[in-house]
Amino acid sequence: MDKSKFDAIFPIITSHLADMIAKENNLSEEDAITELYNTGLYAAMEEEETKVWQYSTEKLYDIFLNERKSGKLELPEY
Repeated sequence: MDKSKFDAIFPIITSHLADMIAKENNLSEEDAITELYNTGLYAAMEEEETKVWQYSTEKLYDIFLNERKSGKLELPEY
């Protein structure tokens, strides 16, 4: 995917994930975004070539929870 397309879709993906984090953890939108931004998952999602951003919101949320619990990012192998 070229950079302009990725730059257009990335905020949408991030927003959906932050909404799920807020809803499932009873957090404010701001707190959910802060939590997401402070993860290895977010860093991996920012890099288009990792293709992590292509996972479903639910899968990204599972990865987020696992990283939050274990303290390390573990991506599924496909």
